[in-house]
Amino acid sequence: MSTSLALPAVGPGFLNPEWLISTFGLIGILAIVFAESGLLIGFFFPGDSLLFTAGLLVADSRYLHQPLWLVCLLVPVAAILGDQVGYLFGKRVGPSLFRRPNSRLFKQENVHRANDFFARYGARSIVLARFVPIVRTFTPIIAGVSRMHYRTFLIYNVLGGALWGIGVTVLGYFLGQIAFVKSNIEFILIGIVVISVVPIGIQLLRSRRHAAQTPDEATIRH
Repeated sequence: MSTSLALPAVGPGFLNPEWLISTFGLIGILAIVFAESGLLIGFFFPGDSLLFTAGLLVADSRYLHQPLWLVCLLVPVAAILGDQVGYLFGKRVGPSLFRRPNSRLFKQENVHRANDFFARYGARSIVLARFVPIVRTFTPIIAGVSRMHYRTFLIYNVLGGALWGIGVTVLGYFLGQIAFVKSNIEFILIGIVVISVVPIGIQLLRSRRHAAQTPDEATIRH
């Protein structure tokens, strides 16, 4: 039976998986998965924790009343389509992506990080990147920039989207049926929010540190 307590507000709404799900439902989950999988602006969404929370809430019958099989069918489809868009975008913009100036929502370091990841793992990076925040967003774009063979990309994209979309959701679902998890779901959701915020916080700190060091490095060179 679902508990009646409400999750306390932790962090901004767009980083709170329960708030996102309670507000936008399954459509919101699919939109976020699509955006995080291949749109430049989607890197800050908490994809892993969103899917894990979705599984928890399906098991708890809270906010999501669709059956698990339907969620596990639609989420990979959204993830696969997102990567397709990312690949086509990368193929279209090509090397100009590496010359794009930094902005509030775009950092060159994210592109280079994904590029290094792609260079290291090759085609496998399309699957592995699914489980790495931020890299997950930029890797299909880099695959497009690199003109990766489309058939190869499609195979790994489908495999990665299915493993990530189904695996993380099902993990949350079965853990959500454990008595301890079910009786402490509010605290677990708070923990998920905190975990969601940490990678974004680290990334922001790195960006600020890099921006602060750049003038000094320029001074040294001159």
